[in-house]
Amino acid sequence: MPLTDVLERLYARRRFGIRPGVDRVGKLLGRLGNPEKQFRTIHVVGTNGKGSTSAFLSSILIQAGHQVAQFSSPHLVRFTERLRINGTEYSEAKLADRLDAVLKSAPDDATFFEITTALAAYIFSEEHVDLAVMEAGMGGRSDATAAIRGEMTILTPISLDHTGYLGSTIEDIAREKAGIIEPGTPVISAAQPESVRRIIEESCSPDKGMLKMLGSEFSVTWNSDNTLDYHGMNRTLTHLSPGLAGRFQAGNAAVALAAAEIIERGGTAIPPSAFTQGISTASWPGRMELVPGTPRMLLDGAHNPAGATALAEALSDYSYSRLLLVTGVCDDKDIEQIYAPLLPLVNSIYTVTPAVDRAMSDKALTSFFHRQGVKALPCGSVIAGIDSARSDASETDLILVCGSLFIVGEVKAWLARKNYSGIRG
Repeated sequence: MPLTDVLERLYARRRFGIRPGVDRVGKLLGRLGNPEKQFRTIHVVGTNGKGSTSAFLSSILIQAGHQVAQFSSPHLVRFTERLRINGTEYSEAKLADRLDAVLKSAPDDATFFEITTALAAYIFSEEHVDLAVMEAGMGGRSDATAAIRGEMTILTPISLDHTGYLGSTIEDIAREKAGIIEPGTPVISAAQPESVRRIIEESCSPDKGMLKMLGSEFSVTWNSDNTLDYHGMNRTLTHLSPGLAGRFQAGNAAVALAAAEIIERGGTAIPPSAFTQGISTASWPGRMELVPGTPRMLLDGAHNPAGATALAEALSDYSYSRLLLVTGVCDDKDIEQIYAPLLPLVNSIYTVTPAVDRAMSDKALTSFFHRQGVKALPCGSVIAGIDSARSDASETDLILVCGSLFIVGEVKAWLARKNYSGIRG
């Protein structure tokens, strides 16, 4: 049967929205024969950096010769981006039949993300993967991925986001995310605010020795030649060249390296060369992705205050005459905090309306910028915003596209001459 028809049945499940809990996905996994028990799972949870950290770790394990799966969300252009085996998107030719089988087994009220999570487990089992790096959708304890037992939890930087679902304070969010930790399993964490660190330590009790945190048990530094030095628990690696751009990737790379060290300590073979090559060959679309041309265009999925701060710092590595910002957001975002670190760097702003539910209109976003005393031009669609920026730009300017992963997806689809469906979840 055509994949488009089966995907439409899956997308129809978005009517159930986001519903925390693992009961429905647990029931579905049981009906499928518990495929999640056929491979080892590493959970990746946090606010920012989940995709990049997962990409680094997956790349290291692939270079070590293992059969590695990676599950992520959302996709930018194609649904198959969510399901990668040894770095390659899952085959569309196989997807239709396997998604159909999962849909036929799904409870009537199972959500889009719950079914997608069970689909990942089903496919990874059928493909006989050794390890699966599973990125949480949004939360932790109540995230659908928590129905799959993990042998390790990786915590990327935790900050305020999705407060309507996860809690109104960073401490509430940290408790939800750290709630996915399985007792007695190792935890690798990025550097965190002190209040978050305390909550993570509580979640690791009584065996706090299972927690390894950036800045304590391992560290990373930039060199003047834009390479990294990593100082870990068992090994030191110098002059690493990350395959992902951005100064903030140092922390993501270090967390992945520390996770790989712990996996190696547990008996999984990882030769020294895999650490170095895994970091250098990692790739992840839509994050500090530079599109060559005249003028150049930089795509980044920064969509919350912490992500925007990291993006602003990373821009110091780029040379340009003027920075032209094409941006749009979803209407549940803290736009004042998101744009605060970027506005001092920007020369012109072009607002757009992302082609997704809950998008903030370009005119509403323009009104916000005007209240900040900054001029902005409402452009309507994302592509119209790109066209307006290009018409105003000189050869030495840089066009920055950010504010939502969904507008990055629209641009990537347009560049690839593909249809964009604006799918959430």
